[in-house]
Amino acid sequence: MPQDRPTISTHVLDVGTGAPRAGLRVRLVRPGDDGSGSILGEGETADDGRIRDLLAGVPIERGRYRLEFALDPGAFFSGLTVDIVVDDASRDYHVPLLLAPYGLTTYRGS
Repeated sequence: MPQDRPTISTHVLDVGTGAPRAGLRVRLVRPGDDGSGSILGEGETADDGRIRDLLAGVPIERGRYRLEFALDPGAFFSGLTVDIVVDDASRDYHVPLLLAPYGLTTYRGS
């Protein structure tokens, strides 16, 4: 079913195992100027490693957003925060994460 509104999504791939990372908790926050923030959506990656819509029905707006990835608590990287800027509220934003035991990579996907 096609989306009728733009979304912010993610996909997590564990490059150590070569498989999608299921069950990883991700939160989308709209940071405030005073350091506070509003949680817009959160969820766990599906079996395919994806969360297709972190906005949870909230319309996308221009401005700053923060994705908070809750990684393995006992691992070297136990969490990752990625700040993005939405400059065009008419398009989708996809933020993939490539995860390895001692390395992380993220980029603006399509």
